[in-house]
Formats: sequence, structure tokens, C-alpha cells
Amino acid sequence: MSTSPTPERKLGRSLNLLTLRFTRNWLKVALVVVGLYSTLPIVTPVLMQIGLQAPARLLYSLYSPFCHQFAFRSLFLFGEQAAYPRTGVNAPITPIEGYIVNDPVFLERYAYWYEYYNRVPLPAPPTVEELSVFTPWLQFAARDFIGNEQMGYKTALCARDVSIYLALFLGGLIYSIPAVRRRIRPIPIWLYVFLGLAPIGIDGLSQLVSLLPNFTLWAPRETTPAFRVLTGFYFGLMTAWLAFPQFELAMRETRQQIEAKFARAGIRL
Repeated sequence: MSTSPTPERKLGRSLNLLTLRFTRNWLKVALVVVGLYSTLPIVTPVLMQIGLQAPARLLYSLYSPFCHQFAFRSLFLFGEQAAYPRTGVNAPITPIEGYIVNDPVFLERYAYWYEYYNRVPLPAPPTVEELSVFTPWLQFAARDFIGNEQMGYKTALCARDVSIYLALFLGGLIYSIPAVRRRIRPIPIWLYVFLGLAPIGIDGLSQLVSLLPNFTLWAPRETTPAFRVLTGFYFGLMTAWLAFPQFELAMRETRQQIEAKFARAGIRL
């Protein structure tokens, strides 16, 4: 006479089946998640351009905890330039100060943050020279500023982050090719550090340190938009090479353990 499984056994079996299903389809789930996360920041300026400001501003808000969103370190669509770096960047494009000095929306946010930090109203509209100083009120105003018809509209993540996640998504798509997936192994850690972490780390850290008060070892620097994109792309691609094969090994081991457990219980899958 057979006995019915207890509720605990039923729950355990259901959880094991759910886990097994995930281990067999984890890559599809990961690609959907990474694909959405990497492409929605590019969709955001498209929504602004076609007049769907409410969903666009919602996306800017949703991504804001994960990125500084500085306009001078972001990519722009539908404007005169693809990027608007700060004065001093060695790039053949017009710096952002020449645009924002006459933009009423930016100036309103600049005045707001100036008063917030200094406890006194902004005495006069800022000049181009004043806007070139890396102050907290400049940073927060640049974070709030999303663009205009002339400049276009910024992506919801900065240029480096957009490049990182698009490269991660591209790496996942390449890894999903069966022939690649069967042969590729995780990148060695030393090579990941050399190709993935070192370029983005040296670039970002040297820039951050140069902006500290009283730092004199080298001049304050801003990375060119192209270099941001390049270092972000290498980091994202190397991370994909490290992460996707590692996840595959972990999922395969978990899958084999669950299949063996069901086999011992005489349950056919």
C-alpha cells in the first residue's frame, strides 16, 4: 500500500523541479535580463525624441541609483554631437560648457544646487569658465540635465556603463552559439585582470584621483568619450568571458545533482 508524499516532500520535489528547469534554461533568462538592462538606456532618449516623456523620465529615475548619469560623461542621441565632454578633453568636439551656459533648464538646476550647497542664492548666471570647475553643484545639475532639441537626449546610463552592458550582452549572445559554448572555458583570472580590469581601473582611478582637492601629481583630467566606450567594452566582454562559462559549470553541476537525486527516487524526468 503506497503512501502519499508529505507536504514537505511535495514542496521539496517542486523546488527541485523548478531549480532543474532553471539550470537548463539559465542562459536564456540571463540574456533576456542583460538584454533589457543594456538596451533600455538607449531606448530612453528615443522615447524623449518621439514625445513620450513620462516613460522616458521613469527610466531615467529607475537607472539613477546605478549610475552618476553626468551629462558630460554620457552618450546623446538625436543631437549635434554623440557626446559633450567637459573642457580640457582632447576631442574634436564642442565641450558641454558652450551648450549649457545658455540652457535655461540646466541653469535652473545649477542655481538650485548652488543654493543647496552654499546656503545663498547664485549671485549671477555662471560663465563658461565657472561651469568648467568640477563643483558639486555642477555635478548634480549635470545629473539632472537630460538634454534638449539641439543637443539631443542622453542615455539613461553613462557612456562607459552603456558600453559595459552592451558588451556583456554581446558576449552572452556569442556564448549562446552551441559550437562556442561547447569549447570555451572561463578566461584565466590573470588575463581578466590584465585585459578587463586594468584598462578601466587605471583610467577611472587616475581620473578620480586627479579631481581630489590639493592633488598635484598630475593635472585634472577627463577621459575622452571614445576611451570611455573602449575601456567599458573590453571590461564587459572580458566579464562575459569569465562569468558565462563559470555559470555554465555551476549550473551543470547543480543539474547533475538534481537529476541523480530524482534517479535514486525512481522518478523519471
